Amino acid sequence: MAKTKADWLKEAKALGLKLTPKDKIADIKASIAAADSKPKTVSSGERETKSEEPVDRTPNSDLPTSKTAKAGKRSKKALEEAEVKAAKEARKRGPDAEPTEAEPAPVIKRGPRPVTRPKIERRGKKYQTASAKLDKTKAYSLKDGLKLALETSTAKFDATVELHVRLNVDPKQADQNIRETVDLPSGAGKTARVAVFADSEDQAKALSAGADLVGEKDLLDQLAKDQIDFDVLIATPQLMGQLGRFAKTLGPKGLMPNPKSGTVTKNVASAVKQAKAGRVELRIDKQGIIHLGIGKVSFKEDKLLANITAVLSAIKSAKPASVKGAYLASAHLSTTMGPSVKLDTAELFTSLKSEPESA
Repeated sequence: MAKTKADWLKEAKALGLKLTPKDKIADIKASIAAADSKPKTVSSGERETKSEEPVDRTPNSDLPTSKTAKAGKRSKKALEEAEVKAAKEARKRGPDAEPTEAEPAPVIKRGPRPVTRPKIERRGKKYQTASAKLDKTKAYSLKDGLKLALETSTAKFDATVELHVRLNVDPKQADQNIRETVDLPSGAGKTARVAVFADSEDQAKALSAGADLVGEKDLLDQLAKDQIDFDVLIATPQLMGQLGRFAKTLGPKGLMPNPKSGTVTKNVASAVKQAKAGRVELRIDKQGIIHLGIGKVSFKEDKLLANITAVLSAIKSAKPASVKGAYLASAHLSTTMGPSVKLDTAELFTSLKSEPESA
């Protein structure tokens, strides 16, 4: 015969639970089940004793213990919250359902990590074939390295020959933040589009020197519309202040005129001719490296060597007085989309001074 609510209330009263006829049968059952799971006490001794059923005392066990902790799962507050949660779960399951134990969290099995292929294997077939001609453990002389860089060019177009030089300097120091200009004897292999920001008198001189774009107010209007159709911007000192509001646009592109790069000058005609002839800027990045294009693959080797010599001479002359020890850390030659060729740093400055500098 099924128990009535009165029978459940009597049983709850026998366990010392304060329940009223207004409580639902499911709540009464849940409270009785929670009370049965608590360790039983002896009325005569006024102290708790262990129940006949063994209790798991491991730190990770969720079963109740005879004593409550100050914090954590075994604290008084946590146990009360667990009782309330159990009562809610019992109401969801229905009045006649038996209380169930909490299911353990599912164990997620992770497979082994995929093996990452070497970087060279993730390259294209042409790059792998070209890279096989190089010995990565060897530092080549300038002539041999340049010859290999030209042979390993994989691009179908006239690729740029690039020189990358790492220096033992701290770019955060003002005196070691290298920024110079150098005129490439053989040119850079690219015709620069030169714009001149000057008054009407200097505009005529710039046009006669070969400038592609000149202007004053109209040039400012183009910059305001983010219309940048030039590779080099030259300005006169008198009008340089008007370009300040475009510093965030021109600065990141390397187009902001600067006296150190020779793009802020009164002699705009000479600056235009130098920019057209192949003047480039040596500028060190945050990692202490100078990246520079020194010609095209279609150039003859002697022209490329002349350009490299001019760049190395400029780097040598720009050595800060505060730098002690080795100035040149490493140098590499490469072409667009081609592998990098390591150069012998001890040999690079041999033709520039009597004693070679070791890195």
